[in-house]
Amino acid sequence: MAETHDGAPHVLVIPFPAQGHMLPLLDLAHLLARRGVAVTVAVSSGNLPLLSPLLSKSPSIQPLSLPLSPLPPPGPRERQGHGPDLLRHPDPRPRLSPRPAPLLGPGPPEARLRRRLRHLRGLGPAPRRRARRPWLRLLPLRRPRHRRDPLPLPAHAQEARGRGEGEGEGEDYLVPFPSIPNSPSYPLPKLSRLFRSYKEGDPLSESVRRNFLWNLESHGFVANSFEALEAAYLERPLDDLARKRVWAVGPLAAAAAEVGGAGAADDRGGPSSVPAAEVSAWLDRFPEGSVVYVCFGSLAVLTPAQAAAAAAALERSGAAFVWAARGGTAVPEGFEERVGGRGLVLRGWAPQVAILAHAAVGWFVTHCGWNSLVEAAAAGVAMLTWPMTADQHVNARLLVEEAGVALPACDGGLAAVPDPHELARTLAEAVRGEKGRAVRDRAKELGRKAVEAVRGGGSSYIALEEFIQELHNLNTK
Repeated sequence: MAETHDGAPHVLVIPFPAQGHMLPLLDLAHLLARRGVAVTVAVSSGNLPLLSPLLSKSPSIQPLSLPLSPLPPPGPRERQGHGPDLLRHPDPRPRLSPRPAPLLGPGPPEARLRRRLRHLRGLGPAPRRRARRPWLRLLPLRRPRHRRDPLPLPAHAQEARGRGEGEGEGEDYLVPFPSIPNSPSYPLPKLSRLFRSYKEGDPLSESVRRNFLWNLESHGFVANSFEALEAAYLERPLDDLARKRVWAVGPLAAAAAEVGGAGAADDRGGPSSVPAAEVSAWLDRFPEGSVVYVCFGSLAVLTPAQAAAAAAALERSGAAFVWAARGGTAVPEGFEERVGGRGLVLRGWAPQVAILAHAAVGWFVTHCGWNSLVEAAAAGVAMLTWPMTADQHVNARLLVEEAGVALPACDGGLAAVPDPHELARTLAEAVRGEKGRAVRDRAKELGRKAVEAVRGGGSSYIALEEFIQELHNLNTK
């Protein structure tokens, strides 16, 4: 963060370069700009078009195009949960200093970033890390929930892994987190691969661990969340955050929409394979809450077996649906003809916020990526959880067991293939059964609370004002 010529804070935003990860940060950038904060958004040249709606609504925001390497295409790496693959590059930081120089200080932040990149270029290949650099003091969209022992795993979990537990017959070994509200326990295979693959002394593992610990040294944390969803975790700052301030300012898409968002719901994230107006017209044919939306995020790709099981379940359930089959998902041949007029398959990017906002959509089959579930919560749409990797199992538990706004659809992880008959029954019960109706009622109530949170006087509205005041306070120190 820096200071402009008129004394206003100047914030540099560096989003992870994937559409689903970028959009919430662009919403936050829009909200900051609306409140007089100067914002520069650093993106790869390939993602620069995603900024067009934001720049048209917020001309004070400046883009900074960087020659970043593209992400690997969706496919086997994502299927295997290889988030760490993005990190398999020489890490120049040990040759710098015990702690990298921060991007704080005098001068425009984009100039300091360019200097930093030139410096790293002289030291060797820059690591392809998530853009949440450890020397950023204000860490955007870092959710603090369930982060007691970031790396390594708790000692008892390490011992279990050493005995072979957590795989095969020991896969139900539970790892407790007693210091977190509600004291959750998770089967070892359902914790993030980053946690489970840690090896003391391994360069990659230690690099990831340092990144976690440096992140925890940030001045504060901004979360795309809201009190009605995560009150227990927001009311009591966690010890591993050193009781630092957490500003829950979400749902960011809803907050941005309240002030004339960074992009209309139908052009959010870029053009859809089917125009949003056509999707909306198709949905208009169905009763309220009767349509199931199916989407697994912007990176994950279903295996052929998983896609076949999902298609068979949708066909047998009799439910109307919209399926966003992205990135090479193998939709079975003849499936679209067999489901006739009750199914719509979208290939490529889908106008997710617009779909979730349509009254006909009552359910969302989701991988439980955080941004997707927050968008669904804001829309008052119930969810059917199909977590695969990363934090998704943790998120699914929050939705099903704590918030009560979801039903489990598939819970086995990256390679799990649901039984199509069981999944069809789950879909039918969700859309037409009493249990599904009760879950939908809770989801709609959560949606009302989400909208209230981002309006004047709401918890997220107040948190955003306090966050911006903190930016001004930091600017004067």
